[in-house]
Amino acid sequence: MAQELRTLDESAVWFAGLSPADRREVLRQVGGYAMQAHITAADGRAGVARSGVKPTANPAVMICVDPPRYGFSGLPADEHVKAFRVLVSVLGVADTRRRETYCEGACGHAWHNLPAAAGES
Repeated sequence: MAQELRTLDESAVWFAGLSPADRREVLRQVGGYAMQAHITAADGRAGVARSGVKPTANPAVMICVDPPRYGFSGLPADEHVKAFRVLVSVLGVADTRRRETYCEGACGHAWHNLPAAAGES
């Protein structure tokens, strides 16, 4: 999403189609990526604004505190899609910030430059 290979809505539809166990696993993985991206409360606020999730929703509140709270996979299943939208939106903000600052031209993080999916250009 940060690299505009998928839209947030497309990604959320895919995520919503997963089993509850798979959704929890994806939330754990994306939460890990967000931690590695060293998200900030400012990233959280910017990501929540992009996510389409109300700023008062549990996942939005969790990500905007300083330091951000994780544990999204432990939220009730009816909050998983909101948590996913918030997490990937915030990760997109943090990933963009890091690609433009810390990782510019000197980084080996594979996730900064993902290839387009097969059949896309």
